[in-house]
Amino acid sequence: MLPLVKEKWNRALPFVFVALFALSRWPGLMRWRGVTLWGFSAVYALAFCGGVYLPKRTSWWLPLVVLFATDLALDFYYQHKYPDINVWSTSNLASLGINCAAYAIMVFLGRRFKPTSRFVSLLGGSLLGAVLFYLITNTASWLFSSDYAKTVAGWITALTIGIKGGGFPPTWMFFVNSLLSTGLFTALFVAAEKLTAPAESPQEKEAGNKAAEPETGPEETPEEAKA
Repeated sequence: MLPLVKEKWNRALPFVFVALFALSRWPGLMRWRGVTLWGFSAVYALAFCGGVYLPKRTSWWLPLVVLFATDLALDFYYQHKYPDINVWSTSNLASLGINCAAYAIMVFLGRRFKPTSRFVSLLGGSLLGAVLFYLITNTASWLFSSDYAKTVAGWITALTIGIKGGGFPPTWMFFVNSLLSTGLFTALFVAAEKLTAPAESPQEKEAGNKAAEPETGPEETPEEAKA
C-alpha cells in the first residue's frame, strides 16, 4: 500500500504546491515580527519547479495561468486599497506582460533540468531563475518608466533603490527576499518530490541491469579463429 500512497501523493503534490503558492501571494500574509516581507513568495519556485516536474504541456499552462490570475487579483486589491493609483494604466499592464514573460523564462529554465537531477543543481537553477527575473523586470522598469534617467546610474537605481515613495521598500530588499523564498520553497518542493517518488522495484532494477550489460557472442575456438 505504501508505494501506491506515495504514487498518488506524488501526482497530487504539484497541485497542492500551486494552491500553497496562490495562498502565499495573499497581501500581508508573509510577515516576520509584524513586518511585511515584500517579495517573499513561492512564485519563482513554482515557475521553476513546474518546468522540472510537471508534464510538458501542464508545465507551461498551469504555472502561467495561476501566476497571471494571482497578478490580476493583486491588481484589483491594490486598486481598491490605493484608489489614487491607476493600476490599469498602460505602463502597469505592460509590466504585467513583462512579468509573465519572465515567468515563462523560468519555466523554460526548469525544463532544462530533470526530476532526477541533484538537489544542489535544482536549488542552484531556481536561484538563477530568481536572479534572471529580478534583472529582467527591473531593467524593463528602467527602460519604460519615466521615473528613471536612461543612464547607467538610472539603471543601477532601478536595481537597488527603485521608485521612492508609495510605501514600498527598495528593490534590493525585494531581491533578497525573493532569493530567500525561492531557495526555501524550492528546497521544500524538491525534498517532498524526492521523498514521495515511487521507489524502483527489484524487477525494474534487474531489467535495467540486464539492459546495461553488453551482449557478448560465443568465444571462438582456436580452429575457428584460424579459419
